[in-house]
Amino acid sequence: MSSFVRNQWYVAAYGSEVGRELFSRTVCGEPVLLWRTEDGAVTAMSDRCVHRRFPLSQQPSHLDGDRLVCGYHGFTYGADGVCVAVPGQRRVPRSARLASYPVAESDSFVWVWIGDRERADEKLIPRAPWLDHPGYATVRGLEPLAARYGLLVDNLLDLSHETYLHGGYIGTPEVADTPITTEVDETAGVVRVSRHMDDAACPPFYARSTGIEGRITRWQDIEYHAPCLYLLHSRIAPAGSPPPAADGSDPDAFHVEVVYAITPETESSTHDFWAVARDFALDDEEVGAFLHENNRTVVLQDVVALDVLERAVAAERDHYQELSINIDTGGLAARRILARLRAEGEPPADGEGVRAAAGNGAPR
Repeated sequence: MSSFVRNQWYVAAYGSEVGRELFSRTVCGEPVLLWRTEDGAVTAMSDRCVHRRFPLSQQPSHLDGDRLVCGYHGFTYGADGVCVAVPGQRRVPRSARLASYPVAESDSFVWVWIGDRERADEKLIPRAPWLDHPGYATVRGLEPLAARYGLLVDNLLDLSHETYLHGGYIGTPEVADTPITTEVDETAGVVRVSRHMDDAACPPFYARSTGIEGRITRWQDIEYHAPCLYLLHSRIAPAGSPPPAADGSDPDAFHVEVVYAITPETESSTHDFWAVARDFALDDEEVGAFLHENNRTVVLQDVVALDVLERAVAAERDHYQELSINIDTGGLAARRILARLRAEGEPPADGEGVRAAAGNGAPR
């Protein structure tokens, strides 16, 4: 059985990646062709010509206005994927149309719906509003992961690995030593994991970007919206600073929103979209460059580890037993939700009425 949850929105690209050049990315095993019409709308359709399966993203395929011309035999398609011209005859076969996918742009991402078209509801797209919010500055990237997407979900829901895998960047002893709390909303398909450190060492990632010297209060509040979006609400303040006020104001702290869009490419590879939004030093290019370089280093450390883990897991015998402990409660809940979604073939509910995550859960 496929590991994909098909009736779901997935991030196919950053909006900035998609233009008038033909662009392809594989999502849940489907090669998806993305391009913008002359009025700027994004289209998403199969990257295979109906005639002889030539990838339409490959030259000499090209756009002629808002028509897509296959570079192999000249089959021509409209922006809706319907073939409008074929070589050597006037009659266009009625079945000559590309599979098209519902598409939407939100929070700087291009989302596509891979499953049943009639179930595609844009209200189901999980939000990451910090990524294009004027009160935040954002750095972002995309790394290829030669591992199944479930391994990345496990990794992100258990941040104790920061102490060991990311020491010298974002990891300190307190991350692994501090217990977590876990909340699960099975109906909405949301897992929340929180770790609040009241007196912790300040890792270089935050010391260099915020200018804090000495010990810090460090909150990590995770929201995972199965299967595709991960949010980490990070709060950093000098140790002993007051907590956020009842109205949500928090002037003594720095806030960083870390976002991962987890998009399966194949059964054993993943598109690892990542972004870091901050509410401080908005116009400081040095801070932005530092956060981009250091977060990409951290992401690549995860990529190396997960690529190794994928090879190990793929070589295991069936029914291999693994040990889980308290730090795994979030990851185990995510596995359970993903298994249910695969079995049901249904997307999570829109999450209306779900209690907001602790900490800095939305732009102020």
